[in-house]
Amino acid sequence: MWKKIGIGLIALITIAVLLNRTVGDRLMLKMMQKQVVANLSGASFAEFGDGLNIVLCGAGSPFPDVKRAGPCVAVIAGQQILIIDAGSGSARNLAPSGIPAGKIAAVLLTHYHSDHIDGLGELLLQRWGNAAHTTPTPVIGPTGVEQVVAGFNLAYTQDFSYRVAHHGPKIIPPGGAGGVAQPFDLPAPGVGSVVYDVEGLKVTAFAVDHRPIVPAVGYRIDYQGRSAVISGDTVKSTNLAQFAKGVDLLVHEALSPELVGLIAGGAKQAGAANIEQISHDIINYHTTPVEAAEIAQAAGARHLLFYHLVPVLPLKRLEPIFLRGVSKAYDGEVTVGQDQSWISMPANSREVKVGRRG
Repeated sequence: MWKKIGIGLIALITIAVLLNRTVGDRLMLKMMQKQVVANLSGASFAEFGDGLNIVLCGAGSPFPDVKRAGPCVAVIAGQQILIIDAGSGSARNLAPSGIPAGKIAAVLLTHYHSDHIDGLGELLLQRWGNAAHTTPTPVIGPTGVEQVVAGFNLAYTQDFSYRVAHHGPKIIPPGGAGGVAQPFDLPAPGVGSVVYDVEGLKVTAFAVDHRPIVPAVGYRIDYQGRSAVISGDTVKSTNLAQFAKGVDLLVHEALSPELVGLIAGGAKQAGAANIEQISHDIINYHTTPVEAAEIAQAAGARHLLFYHLVPVLPLKRLEPIFLRGVSKAYDGEVTVGQDQSWISMPANSREVKVGRRG
């Protein structure tokens, strides 16, 4: 008797588990479908509203980081989307952030270190396939961008043909594949070069110091009375500080010598002389968090957002070490960037909202 009761209970429990799993599956599938509809219909994109929005599609650096993709900054202004740099994995953060790849107007590159361009092929593919574009993606950058774009176009040549053959030219128009380079000369110190100016969204390039990497630029973004500067990679730059005067937001790279020093020490103990030397070398062409804070203070920037974080910060407890001395150098608000960090600056106001997408 007890055996029969036990078997019956097990059967009832099994049925209950299966029913709950079915209900759970249905809810999950509905949520997935709702998200797809929101992204494709533009509902998620509409949440940005009018004004200047900055989203980090990649807050990381060349160091492998499971929490942060390679450097990438999305600029959303009205109905326009610009992408600045395309680090590894960054394109995969667009859809979860409610940023439709098919609406990207152009990609801008700050320089040609691999960690700033190694996700470009995937980004161009997403832009093409998501909106059936008939012309390639404009890729804007200082002289040398022609070689970068030509290389990606060549590497993806076979892939382009596969996709057109599989889906047909009406779905995947062959003319929209890849990118088209739009180079500009490196501006002289103190001189800005307007490289994009459409429907009130203006982007001005200026030189930064990332030697021996030349050319290297940062970008100032202006739209509807709001402004932001994206540093790219650089040492502490007086030229950058000049172009950051009065900005609402400074998005600046940062390297902690203290934390990188720990990596160098570990490499020495392990007998990895090459890693030890690289760890020493990278310090001399990046900006420390305190130096970036000093620039933000001198420029009168209203908010400082750190990205291109070096080294990896896998634990929240490491952030106070990374930020040591920053509050003494800068009296504004500071955010340590993560993938999908979102700074919203409503049009013609002074408000700066901080959040995350996704």
